Amino acid sequence: MIRKLPPLNALPAFEAAARHLNFSRAADELNLTHGAISRAVKHLEDQLGVQLFERATRSVRLTPVGEPYAVAVREALDQLALATQTATSRHSGSTLNVSTSDGFAGKWLVPRLYRFHRTHGDIDVRVSTTGRLTNFRGDGIDVAIRYGAGHYHGLTSEFLTGEEVFPVCSPKLLEGPHPLRTPQDLKHHTLIRDGYRIDWAAWLASAGVEGVDPNSGLTFDSATFAVESAVQGEGVVLGRTMLVSADLATGRLVRPFDHALKAVSSFYLVYPPEAIRQRKVKAFRDWLFSEIGPG
Repeated sequence: MIRKLPPLNALPAFEAAARHLNFSRAADELNLTHGAISRAVKHLEDQLGVQLFERATRSVRLTPVGEPYAVAVREALDQLALATQTATSRHSGSTLNVSTSDGFAGKWLVPRLYRFHRTHGDIDVRVSTTGRLTNFRGDGIDVAIRYGAGHYHGLTSEFLTGEEVFPVCSPKLLEGPHPLRTPQDLKHHTLIRDGYRIDWAAWLASAGVEGVDPNSGLTFDSATFAVESAVQGEGVVLGRTMLVSADLATGRLVRPFDHALKAVSSFYLVYPPEAIRQRKVKAFRDWLFSEIGPG
């Protein structure tokens, strides 16, 4: 059977440009130049003999021909990617690529991964902690654990768990010349921050604490480093349930006060709908929910 096919190497560029409606963002996604995307789309249009985009000075939009063609190309590329993953994963196990935040990886996921390997020794896990949201197409990610509202267009998003935010510290800070007994005692201690959206100003206000500068102290880009600083007795950090549960259980950290704030965002397991058909994705998904438990 002879198939009439378009230039296949131009399809990823066209699909990305159609999805973003922006050649520059498509270029960033595929690690190409703007000119390379433009040339690939023009080559595809020339070979098809139709115009797929209407080009303006600062924008592009799909033509009536381009819209349904973009949908068909996207579905074909998704099917091809899935078939490739399935074919390559049949040889002596497979590799699962997981994207998440450094805090969730360092303080929750990685310390528990040995239990996943006990029962799924043929599945290698690679954890990516980039702060950039994955697109699941150009970066090879299979599943992502995201922190947000759970609305991710075109993706399956399963609620994992919510969170509370509360101060935690080393047990050492419950002793000494200024032991932590009440929130007002925080004025004698260093506040540690990690850039989380619920900050010390919000927590102090909700607890009715005055006379404590919420902007003083130590600041880390990494939640893992911020928590570890608190473990070492450097100060008090606003802990999040999922990120400090292990250290609280072992006694490396304690909660000096009961007052907590409910986080607006939650953790979600996110993946393309067709990915669940892969054994490695289904196995990781089921293990993750068994670890978190009913919530």
